[in-house]
Amino acid sequence: MPLIPWPSNYLLGNPGMDATHAEFVALVNRLTTAEGREFQTLFLALLDHTSDHFGAEEALMEESGFPASAEHRAEHWRVLGELRALGQRVMQGRITLARSYVAEQIPSWFSVHAATMDSALAAHLAIRENTAHSACRKD
Repeated sequence: MPLIPWPSNYLLGNPGMDATHAEFVALVNRLTTAEGREFQTLFLALLDHTSDHFGAEEALMEESGFPASAEHRAEHWRVLGELRALGQRVMQGRITLARSYVAEQIPSWFSVHAATMDSALAAHLAIRENTAHSACRKD
């Protein structure tokens, strides 16, 4: 059974965010069975993916004027900081702590983050898109 089931309740209705989340979940789930060098490679891929993932969300927040962007961004920075610190250990071949983090911290964090911060962003983007489409139809 995967560590994080997909799609479960994680689909937000935003195709870009949903695709990025699917990739994130796939990497996390692959890490659960990876060993040695494969774990190192996948963990560093997760770090790169998460950095890009958060950067894309932050760009959406900035472009759309998302009102809770400071809180959302701070949460991203916290998680990236943890992943980067663990990534340093993983590059030295010390994977035990990173393995525990993946198994014990990421699933619950992702569940809460997707259900709260990301769903709020997806709803905000949908409202802005619908407003823009309505304005175009009136012209």
